[in-house]
Parts: sequence; structure tokens; C-alpha cells
Amino acid sequence: MKIAVDAMGGDFAPGVVVEGLSLALPHFTQCEFLLVGHQEKVAFYLEKYGLAGHPRIRQVHAQSVCEMSDPSTISLRGKRDSSITVCARLLKEKEADAMVTPGHTGATVAATKVLVRTLPGVDRAALAASLPTKVLGKRFILMDAGANVDCVPLNLAQFAVMGGIYAEYVLKMKSPRIGLLSVGGEDSKGCELTKEAFKIIEKMPINFVGNIEPDAAFAGEVDVLISDGFAGNVLLKTAEGLAKSTVEWLKRVITRNAVRTLGAIFAQNAFRELKAIGAADEVGGAPLMGLNGICIIGHGGSNPKSVYNAIRVAAECVEFGVTSHIVRSLEECGVTVEQQKAHQE
Repeated sequence: MKIAVDAMGGDFAPGVVVEGLSLALPHFTQCEFLLVGHQEKVAFYLEKYGLAGHPRIRQVHAQSVCEMSDPSTISLRGKRDSSITVCARLLKEKEADAMVTPGHTGATVAATKVLVRTLPGVDRAALAASLPTKVLGKRFILMDAGANVDCVPLNLAQFAVMGGIYAEYVLKMKSPRIGLLSVGGEDSKGCELTKEAFKIIEKMPINFVGNIEPDAAFAGEVDVLISDGFAGNVLLKTAEGLAKSTVEWLKRVITRNAVRTLGAIFAQNAFRELKAIGAADEVGGAPLMGLNGICIIGHGGSNPKSVYNAIRVAAECVEFGVTSHIVRSLEECGVTVEQQKAHQE
């Protein structure tokens, strides 16, 4: 198994990425790694972490980097020699079975969409983000988390299948509960997009639990939450913003007097546990499901543990044959592009 790792992706690259790779190497002995990035800059950190000349690491030079401030199309137009584009090209040419990048999400989506393309029968790839629930240790998958701003009902139906496959085979959720993001739990609620998607999804042989409001998802009532990329990304960023604001509010009220501050000192372990619940370290990254290959996109602020877990998820997706499961399940559910066209005719 070969995994292409974008060494230049993220806010703290390439040091954090190489350190994360050093953590992964002893655990994934079945993997060879194509470390993509500026050769000289990456070589320094390979020396630092004792990985220079490692038999399972091959450096692949990429001259430029897609900066977070760059437009999403930069990987295809202005920086075709970027680390993200090179990773996508390796995936396209089957020189790599998977790619991992903590870099520019938009640039990654654009590069893989054009170079790697989608699986047979899949209309669009979607980003599967993992969010915590109030049930300790339980998370739910939000899909699409931002790869497709404009969707049609078929897209949401396919997202339901792909999200269910990821939850079942990689996250080990037996018969995952799949819900459709809406403004009410009743079948009649929602916009035209969700109403039409509901009609398709309810006929599919999956564990569909109907419309789900955001608060119900965070309460742990669903394992996979389906949405178009616009609403999904708004939900994701709202949750992230609220979490950050809550931390700031907590700091302010705790430090108002000496008694509260003293209490906070004694409660430090509890605060650490609370922070860990929302941390993305254990998740590693969000898979871009539906591609003709495995692509894991990490957070820009990824630390070494995040990179390690992104590599873990990539290896598991390849090992469990996620792409072949998606193709087969779409056909069984009757929601491939070809099947839907034939149905409309």
C-alpha cells in the first residue's frame, strides 16, 4: 500500500507533517510513503526525526505550495507543481493508493475533482467531517461538509450511501443511522432539495431515520447527517465558532474573582477532558468520499497526532476497500448516475 503525504500542507508544515509520519511508520508497516514537498525543506526534517534514507519513504519533489489565502482553483491554474497537485497526480496515475493533506481544502477538492475524478456512477465527491455529540465518546459524520455548494437530490442520496459506508467499515458503526439535515423532524419539512432527496432516500435499503434537526444530531440521535455542502459547511463553522466562543466566555467568568480562579485550578483536569472532546486530533482528517481513490483532508492547524491519525484513516479506507463498497452499494440502492437517468427516461 502506498500513501502520498503532502509534507507542505497546513500551518506548521513541513515539520509537523514529518513528525506525524515518524509516529505512523512503526504502526503501519504495510505502507510505503511518498513524501511530497520541497525536497530541501523536507530533507531537513527527515534528518531531524531520524527518517533520512528510510526504506519505506520516498521523497517526491514539489516546487510550490498552495497557501491558505490562495483561491481554490490555484492548484490547477497557477500552481500545477504544488504539493497538493502532485499528490493528486500520483493518486490519478495509481502510483499511490491514497493521499493525505492538511493543506488547502478548496485546492484539494479542485485538484482531485479534475485529476482523480469520481468513481463510476458517482456524480460528486463529498467531504465527510466528524463532529462530537453530547454522548461521551460518540460522534456523527456530517456529509457534505463543504465540497459542493449547489446540489441536486441525487447528490444527497449518494452522500447517504457513501456516508453510511464510511461509518460502517471505517468507524465500525453497525447499521449506522442516517438522517437528512432539515428545519424540522416531520417528513413534510424542508426545502425543495431536501423534500425531493427524502423521497429517494426513504426507498433505499439503508437505515434512514428521516429528517434531523441540528440539535438532534448533536444529541447523538444520528450517526450520519446528510446535507448539501452549503448548509453543511455553515453548520460546521457555526459549531466551531460557538465552541471557541464558549471557551472565551468560560475564561471570562472563571477569572472574575480569586475564588473562581482557585476553583478552576482544581478543575484543570476536567477542562482538559472537555477540550479533548471537541479536538480533531483523534479524527485526523475528513475523507473526500466518492473519488476514484482515497483522499483524506486534515485541518490546517493539524499537529503530529492529527497527521498520524489522518494516515491511519487513509490506510483503513484502502484496507477495507471503501471505494469498491461505494460502487456496489450505489448500484444496490439504484442511485448511480446511469440508473437515475434511465429511471427518468
